[in-house]
Amino acid sequence: MALPRPHVWERPRDVSFALDVLAREQPLGPVGVAGFSLGGYTAVALAGARVDPHILWAVLTGAIPLPEIPEFPGALEALRKKYPLDESSRRALDAAAADLSDPRVRAVFQVAPGVGGLVTPESLATVQVPVGIRWGGADTVNPYDVDTRPYLEYIPTASGRSAGPDVRHDDFFTPEPADPAVRVRVGREAAAFFQQHLG
Repeated sequence: MALPRPHVWERPRDVSFALDVLAREQPLGPVGVAGFSLGGYTAVALAGARVDPHILWAVLTGAIPLPEIPEFPGALEALRKKYPLDESSRRALDAAAADLSDPRVRAVFQVAPGVGGLVTPESLATVQVPVGIRWGGADTVNPYDVDTRPYLEYIPTASGRSAGPDVRHDDFFTPEPADPAVRVRVGREAAAFFQQHLG
């Protein structure tokens, strides 16, 4: 398998690579992709979402603050290390706007999705597969208005709902969530979503 890529816009290529490997072993049926946080972006990038390199540059330079990413601590430092603040880096970041869609992906389910503030509304409008979204009402890592609302507002096939007003970002993965049933409930909703849209 390929090594995980360090930058969020490179992650969809890893999923496509894994699908290529699986397809060599046996025929693939309809593919659904679920993702949490940064993985939520990865999932929808496979359906056509693209990062805006201009916003990414603004994050890199500090003009737009990057919130803490619990599953990728030091993300901004890693980005700045790979891309010093010069014109060659600015051109390299244009790769973030590449089309990373994979036609094998037929449905997407996002949980507390991230990067919503970095994707272009125009690319979200091109997403044609069903997209289900769940978020925590008390999520301060990927706040609804910044990261979830763009997906709901601009993806024509998107629908979703809050997993609860007191659900935090960490509640989807910590040992002691505020709502102990949230992961089971959202997991069942994801399974029902894929059953409905993939058969």
